[in-house]
Amino acid sequence: LRMLQVKLIVTGDDFGYCPRRNQGIVDCFLAGAVSNVSLLVNGSAAADAAELARRYNIPIGLHANLSEGFPVCEVLRTNSTLLNRDGFFHGKMGFRTALSKGLLNMSEVKQELKAQVELFRELTGHLPPHMDGHQHVHVLPEVRHVFAEVLEEYGIRYTRVPIEPGLHNCDWIPQSLMDFYLGVEEDSFNTVDVFTRHGIRWPDIYIGLSTMGKNMSVHNIWSAIDAAIREFTSKVPQSRVVTIELMVHPGYPSVPPAGGCGEGPDDFSQSCERLHELQMLMKPELQSHYKTHNIQLCSFKDL
Repeated sequence: LRMLQVKLIVTGDDFGYCPRRNQGIVDCFLAGAVSNVSLLVNGSAAADAAELARRYNIPIGLHANLSEGFPVCEVLRTNSTLLNRDGFFHGKMGFRTALSKGLLNMSEVKQELKAQVELFRELTGHLPPHMDGHQHVHVLPEVRHVFAEVLEEYGIRYTRVPIEPGLHNCDWIPQSLMDFYLGVEEDSFNTVDVFTRHGIRWPDIYIGLSTMGKNMSVHNIWSAIDAAIREFTSKVPQSRVVTIELMVHPGYPSVPPAGGCGEGPDDFSQSCERLHELQMLMKPELQSHYKTHNIQLCSFKDL
């Protein structure tokens, strides 16, 4: 490849989920393995996360959450279409089911998203330079329109569109998960026009579904990046700069009852998969690969 400049944003998602997640993400940032974080403002350790970001000057955006835990908007904590019988959000699949049945009030979705932006500003002292969706809720039908309106109203310029170039070749992903990912991909394709109309931008390339948890390895990250760059340059041969977001979930395993967004930590967070990601991202050969391939780690505000 001729000297193409690659700007890579390595985003640690779910910052604020629990103290051990926060610690893991900070350790990765200080080691140069993560360059950006996405904050769950309804996470049980969100205030601690915001303080760590301030202390270490970690670029931070908002991980908008409509599916796990409970709303930050007081009014919506009682008698809202966003809640299940137990008073929590509907969950990753429950949210999608309720949406498809027409049970969710979009003005409540908007109210909650705005409340999360406001809480983010309260915690960090600034608006988020980027805002994406926990469990990819932001690209779902109907939600995508409201999400785009909120970003435009606050002047938040960047988001994430989870369309991963090499996804279809990943035969190691179990079918049930692949079905979910293909749903996310389809929703993302249908979101592009909406976000574009609202003047919202996102990196040229997204990677992260194929490299999650135990599937993360130095080789997988390299090959995903290399393949994605090759595909991008074949489509946009005149490009001199390519931007990539790599979504990661490093951390030390959660220890209940600490963690979560009001319901305690989930299985993924208590598993060793978070730790595995942390260990892979910290590997020196990954860092040296970035250097030799002219890959510069940065955050959204550097784009």
